[in-house]
Amino acid sequence: MSRQSWIGLVLVTATAVFVAVGVYRDRSGAEPAPGPAAPSVQMSDGAPLAGVRIVAARERAPQAYRRAAFGEAWTDEQSAPLGHNGCDTRNDVLNRDLADKTFVRTSACPNAVATGTLVDPYSGTTMRFTRGSKTSAKVQIDHIVALAYAWDMGAWSWDDGKRTAFANDPRNLVAVDGPANENKRDSPPGRWMPANARFHCQYARQFAFVAREYGLSVDRASAAVVERAVASCEP
Repeated sequence: MSRQSWIGLVLVTATAVFVAVGVYRDRSGAEPAPGPAAPSVQMSDGAPLAGVRIVAARERAPQAYRRAAFGEAWTDEQSAPLGHNGCDTRNDVLNRDLADKTFVRTSACPNAVATGTLVDPYSGTTMRFTRGSKTSAKVQIDHIVALAYAWDMGAWSWDDGKRTAFANDPRNLVAVDGPANENKRDSPPGRWMPANARFHCQYARQFAFVAREYGLSVDRASAAVVERAVASCEP
């Protein structure tokens, strides 16, 4: 998926052809049907972090980070874009970011992605995804602004609904290679950027957008990296 198409997508309703049971291929093996898409986001390349509070270093919240504070993982019961669409957030993002997909019905999603192809934006490599207890984790869904970082930079003070929406906002999510995601952990741009330099522009734009949208603070080192990356974006 190109930089422009991922960033500039508008909210649409996904359609799929269902069969009675088992795995099925989108559009009967023709071009993949579009997955649910993230809303368009307005980027300001001249001042990507305009209005964002910049702090000297990563702050530490009064309470320790807990994943549970952001609600049930990948719940559809939340107010972010694509919430309440009948499909869990993980499958929404897989459906958006993968190509050549097949689907299977699950309790969490009537068109859960069973197999597909991902061009991993973090490494630039192409990989196959197969749903299964031993294979699903090879493709993970990353929060560009990590939950633990967001917690320290302001999310600790939010109400439960806002935190759950943040954790499931597709504008902050991307399907990636599992090991690359695990290598990143909760690092902000000042400590980690994707190995694939071609993705730096988009990654920085999305990080900046999310920080502005949710009123998060950003540490000075990360702000500098984001500004340099956005300045390098092609027109």
